[in-house]
Amino acid sequence: MDGLIVLFLLLTLFFTGLALRYTYVYVVYKSELKKQAKEDHYKEDIFEKKQTRKEKVLSKVFHYADDFSTIGQRINFYSEDHDVEKWLTEAGHPYRLTTARLQGLKIFFMIVGLIIGGISMILRLPFSELTVIIYPIVGYLAVVFWIKSKAKKRQEELTYQLPDFLDTMSVTLKAGVSLDQALRDIVPYFEGPVQEEFGRFIQEIQVGVPRSSAYEMLLKRNTSKEFQLLIKALIQGEKLGIPISKTFHQQSLEMRKIKKELIKEQAAKASPKVTLITTFVVLPSALVLIGGLMVMNMFSQNSNIFELFQ
Repeated sequence: MDGLIVLFLLLTLFFTGLALRYTYVYVVYKSELKKQAKEDHYKEDIFEKKQTRKEKVLSKVFHYADDFSTIGQRINFYSEDHDVEKWLTEAGHPYRLTTARLQGLKIFFMIVGLIIGGISMILRLPFSELTVIIYPIVGYLAVVFWIKSKAKKRQEELTYQLPDFLDTMSVTLKAGVSLDQALRDIVPYFEGPVQEEFGRFIQEIQVGVPRSSAYEMLLKRNTSKEFQLLIKALIQGEKLGIPISKTFHQQSLEMRKIKKELIKEQAAKASPKVTLITTFVVLPSALVLIGGLMVMNMFSQNSNIFELFQ
């Protein structure tokens, strides 16, 4: 009898330990999936996207930057690692660029600029002494300003696409479709940042990331005020129990008002630029043209007078 009790206790301890072990493996595996969904910014979308020939060529060129990544992370003037990571995230990690690769890319182009400046000095081109200094600086800063402009352009494109996306989502949700299913049905028909961001949102939900965390990651990845306004409204609507279809409809109306204001603002900014171009480019050219014609006419008239005296 005592032997059976001991055997029962041993079996209990064995299966308890086995259960704890598999529970631990499950928790670790789940945490790794969440971490991968959060940090792997250049992972393939659930919506497959073919690379163009230009992107393939640039991706191969960017591989040369890996050799200079360590130096680039040390020479971080105007490009700290956290700033570069922020710009890459806002730009959607174009060409699968990582922080280390972009840091190496600026050094790569700096060396290219130094080589071009050296060649111009050997050929004794004008201002070649200055180009040896200027070209490396231009190559270094060009990469930094390129990624910043890429991030800004992507956020503007995200703002521009939102009204149409919200209208489509509102109509679909009013038909009784759930939010996740509506996103799966609608997102593939859009292109650009809307497809990328909400496609990744769906992917994160599928691998087990809580919806609140997925919303927070959307806010961290994008600085567009209109997009952040939408996500915050969705979070608040989920907490208060407001129908999501109404949230999308109201946000679409607000986005269209904001879009009209942005168009008016851009039109107002364009007027001074046109005036500057007219003042400093068109007007001087017209004056030079008129003056040249007057001088030509004067010489032609004087030549006729001189012929009379001969």
